[in-house]
Amino acid sequence: MSQDLAEQKMRFMFALRSKGVTDARVLTAMETIDRGPFVRGIFTERAYEDMPLPIACGQTISQPSVVGLMTQALDVSPRDKVLEVGTGSGYQAAILSQLARRVYTVDRHRRLVAEAKSIFEAMDLGNITAFTADGSFGLPDQAPFDRIIVTAAAEDTPGPLLGQLKVGGIMVLPVGQSDTVQSMIKVTRTEDGFDYQEMRPVRFVPLLEGIARDN
Repeated sequence: MSQDLAEQKMRFMFALRSKGVTDARVLTAMETIDRGPFVRGIFTERAYEDMPLPIACGQTISQPSVVGLMTQALDVSPRDKVLEVGTGSGYQAAILSQLARRVYTVDRHRRLVAEAKSIFEAMDLGNITAFTADGSFGLPDQAPFDRIIVTAAAEDTPGPLLGQLKVGGIMVLPVGQSDTVQSMIKVTRTEDGFDYQEMRPVRFVPLLEGIARDN
């Protein structure tokens, strides 16, 4: 590793800590999984900056500190089965693969799923299964899940996802009526229902139904 790249990665980890990512397992996962391969084209040189970046299909790779904070809020244990809605670049699923027993990730864009799969294979991340599917309906065949994370903003928490969460399970997602007013929400399923905790303002692409036609 060049000295310049080493310094970039050191600054990357410092930025995560300074934004509130303090969980040791999450930090180790984010140090282990190189963000570089998930950023393509003219933006590759900015892979280690704490900012969202454009990827194919009009989507984005999330800001690393937001990835870290969402992952931290998810409180994943080594035996957990996790569903991610919105594969995107594959970066969030790769982080989760270091923390969970099994990660299922779905996206409505076939191209993004194919590109993410190739990175997972190159990194030898064998505990991730990626599907092209309408994520707003979750993944009924694999339910229930210990943890669910949604990386696109819905107007409200999708009912099918709530139904696929185990009792004691946690879901973290952005909700909001527009791309300017969104909140990161933590939902915990209890014996009696669901507890909601509002965490912080965020900006994500919208959660859309159906399979995309752009591939």
